[in-house]
Amino acid sequence: MVGKLPNNLQGILWSQNIDKIDLEKNKRYIINQILAYGAWENLEWLFKNYNKSTIKTVFENEPEKDYTPQGYNFTKNFLLDVNKDLDIQKYVKTYPRNIRQ
Repeated sequence: MVGKLPNNLQGILWSQNIDKIDLEKNKRYIINQILAYGAWENLEWLFKNYNKSTIKTVFENEPEKDYTPQGYNFTKNFLLDVNKDLDIQKYVKTYPRNIRQ
């Protein structure tokens, strides 16, 4: 990993002060937020600072319910080329939460 978060990510990582975010401890939050809300330059930063394997592992195993259906499909099928079934309800914010687990 290269270093600190650029200031232009504050709008995407809105729930925390980017000066206090740890790139390793907060990688689930950083990766999912950028994948769900980031512009192309934010995605470029993400792939320069985390390897694709790490990004894919976080996406597959630590989902956040922040994605639109289109964003989920773009991330899963094009950016990360995930070739396994994932529970879309754990990713897409328009699906109701399943409280029975």
